[in-house]
Amino acid sequence: MKIDVITLFPEMIEGGLGSSLIHRAEEAGLVQIRPRNFRQFAVNKHGHVDDYPYGGGAGMLLRVEPLVKAIEEAKADARGSKSLTILMDPAGEKFDQAMAIDFSTYDQLIFVCGHYEGYDERIKPYVDKEVSIGDVVLTGGELPAMVMIDATVRLLDDVLGNADSTVDESHMGGLLEYPQYTRPKEFRGEKVPDVLLSGHHENIAKWRHQQSLLKTAKKRPDLLASYPLTEEDLAFLADHAIYLADQAHSKD
Repeated sequence: MKIDVITLFPEMIEGGLGSSLIHRAEEAGLVQIRPRNFRQFAVNKHGHVDDYPYGGGAGMLLRVEPLVKAIEEAKADARGSKSLTILMDPAGEKFDQAMAIDFSTYDQLIFVCGHYEGYDERIKPYVDKEVSIGDVVLTGGELPAMVMIDATVRLLDDVLGNADSTVDESHMGGLLEYPQYTRPKEFRGEKVPDVLLSGHHENIAKWRHQQSLLKTAKKRPDLLASYPLTEEDLAFLADHAIYLADQAHSKD
C-alpha cells in the first residue's frame, strides 16, 4: 500500500510514524508512506499557500491551487491503482473501525491535512471522502491522519505477524474486547479467572464472549443496539441486571 500525506509539516508525519510497527511495515515493504509538502506548489515566490477569506472573518484559508496540484501529483504517481483521497475535516464523517477496514482494501490512500482556519471550499470536488476523528478541532490534520494511518496499516496482511491478532479486538466484531490476563496468576490478592486456566477452550470462548457483552453494556451500551444479541445473550445480561434495564429507562 502507498500512503501519501499532503501536509505543510512533513516532519510531523516522519517523526510520528517513523517507529514501532508502522516503521517495521515500511522496512518490510508492506507500506510506503510519503509525506508531500504542498508548499512546493505555493502561488508566489514567498511560499504563500493561504489567503484571507472573501467576505471577511478571522484567520486564513488554505488556497485551492496548491492542494489540488499536490493531490494530482500524488495520484499521478500511482496511476491505475485503487486510490482514495481523504480530506481531514472536523465536519467530516466520523472515523471508526469499519472505515479503517475499508481503507485497508485500497492500493493508495491520500490524506489531505489542513491548517489555519480551513480550506477553500473548491477543494471538495478533488477528494473522495471527508473524515474526522471526533467532535474536536485541532490545529492541523496531521494527528488525525496519523491515527487513521496507524489503524489502517495494522490491518494489512503480515503487519502484525499474526493474522488472528485483530480478530477479537474491540470494535472488530461489534463488541468491546474481553478482559485479558497474563502471569503472575495472582497479584496483590487479584487472581486470574479460573476458567482461563482450565484449558477448556469452549468454556473459555463462552466466558470471553460474555465478558465482552458485560464490558460493552457497561461502557458502550450504544454498540449493543446494532449487535445481533441472541436469546442466550439477553438472558445473560438480564441476569446481571444490565442493558435491559437501561433500555427500558431510555424508552421512558
